[in-house]
Amino acid sequence: MRYTETIEDKNRERAFKLLDQMEGEYEKKNAEFFNKVLSEEPALVVRVHAVTILSEIGDESSIPVLGDAMKHDPSSLIRHECAFSLGQMGLKTAIPYLIDAALNDPSEIVRHESAAALGAIGDEKAREALIEASQDSSEEVRGSAIASLFNLDFLKYSSKLKREIDPETLVSTIEEKKSKAGQKKMPHP
Repeated sequence: MRYTETIEDKNRERAFKLLDQMEGEYEKKNAEFFNKVLSEEPALVVRVHAVTILSEIGDESSIPVLGDAMKHDPSSLIRHECAFSLGQMGLKTAIPYLIDAALNDPSEIVRHESAAALGAIGDEKAREALIEASQDSSEEVRGSAIASLFNLDFLKYSSKLKREIDPETLVSTIEEKKSKAGQKKMPHP
């Protein structure tokens, strides 16, 4: 994979044609095409588009490509967008990449977004890394890690409640409330 920090292609016509082609490939949900663009295209503006489109497509094959870009791309903007996209995709296979970035990326915005993405995915495998990230030197990273830990706690709490509630009781309670509500007459103005 080659990554550069070229902001835009000096040949704008070529870049515009590629963006136009990307629109067509998005309609086909062609993750392979966008994985290749992200891996091979030198222009940052085009790679940002590829990353956001990959999150929309949500294909599992994009996880290693986004993870590699998050680890090796010199642009903190691209690495940040990769972390955001992995969080939006919500796939658990992204967790190791996000943990690594949350704890080790040199950029504060990448660490912050990686911690937030781990919370969005909501898997307990991220808890230890989030605890460590909650001690980061950056207030933004600490805040994202703490928010993500709160989300993990809420998911655990919510799951516990669901196990404690008998669905049959819940349905009959709802039906009783509907029945009682139907007996009341609506006031007229």
